[in-house]
Amino acid sequence: MRVGGAAAIVAVGATEQGKLPGRDADDIAIEALGLALEEAGLDKDDLDGLITCKSAGADSGIDTSIGRKAGMDPAFSATLEYGTCNFSLHLAVMAIVSGMASTIGLVYGTNQKTGRHFAFTRAAGDEGSPGAPYGFHHVAGPAALAFRRHQALYGTTEAQLGRIAVSSRKWAMGNPLAIFRDEMTIDDYLASPYLVRPVRRADVTMISDGGAALVVTTRDRASGFPKAPVYVLAGAQQTGLRLYQNDDQLMRPWLRAVADRVYADANLTREDIDLLYIQDPTSVWVLQMLEWFGFCNVGEAGPFLETGATEPGGVLPLNTNGGQLSEAYMWGWLHLVEAVRQLRGEAGERQVGGARVALYCSSKAFEKGAATVLASEVP
Repeated sequence: MRVGGAAAIVAVGATEQGKLPGRDADDIAIEALGLALEEAGLDKDDLDGLITCKSAGADSGIDTSIGRKAGMDPAFSATLEYGTCNFSLHLAVMAIVSGMASTIGLVYGTNQKTGRHFAFTRAAGDEGSPGAPYGFHHVAGPAALAFRRHQALYGTTEAQLGRIAVSSRKWAMGNPLAIFRDEMTIDDYLASPYLVRPVRRADVTMISDGGAALVVTTRDRASGFPKAPVYVLAGAQQTGLRLYQNDDQLMRPWLRAVADRVYADANLTREDIDLLYIQDPTSVWVLQMLEWFGFCNVGEAGPFLETGATEPGGVLPLNTNGGQLSEAYMWGWLHLVEAVRQLRGEAGERQVGGARVALYCSSKAFEKGAATVLASEVP
């Protein structure tokens, strides 16, 4: 999807993360939307579009219920069953480019921590998973299988995988929103027990309550807001719906198609990317995407990580908010919030100097993937 800056993110909002007892998921979502509207200098009636994301593991997050609670009658509204922010953002851009709406609020809220519900009721979200008969009813099981495959093919070590969790924690230490901010060394990581061998607890996201929201509008309108706009240059998606009919499905090789399309549509290469965000319910997904998106050769993510490339001061700042491994589990919404703040130069002590272009990659386990290129200005 070649966007070329025709749509822009002009405001973001994020609530506190962690435990928000007594809060309804829709109320949390509406709070996040209010924060984004405040940043944009807008009222809810200024939005002619609303896109919501169904809350993980619960019957909430529906546009009809959120719109009713918020007192909104937008011209366009929709809900995505799995609206990790890439997919929601792509829908918003398509609605804007097609003329269905001009200024859209995107919103997600969850109380999955205190409400004691969670999305992974089946292994990796699909009934065709080979791990389901063996009790792998959480992403950690299939992720462990996928890492074993990477080890068998390329000799990747547990210490190399651990550099992802350690890198995330280093970034999170500079993020006041992050839940996990205590220092963690590679020795700490290796000394910790397995969750599903060879995957450890630090390789898997925590569960948390929280909300996040964006305001997306047209390029023509974008310059009229209090904050500098962040432009959408391109977006791409690819499914793996054939699941284990696909060759080497544990490695998700179809993600390479997302990378090829998004770089081509943005008229950029991986060398142009200043900031990288990878939705990380597990560190194994990060390992795979570093390779499929061309930041290192296939099979070489382990040695690449050992160089410290993704850590503060490294050549490839990755998940500068701490990601889902250390900041909060928000289906990737906070990755986009962070990307916007970095491209505006508002990230405080974790700010990456001179950052102008960000890439955000996400996936729904073994079923589909997406990517978006954002920029502080239109080339």
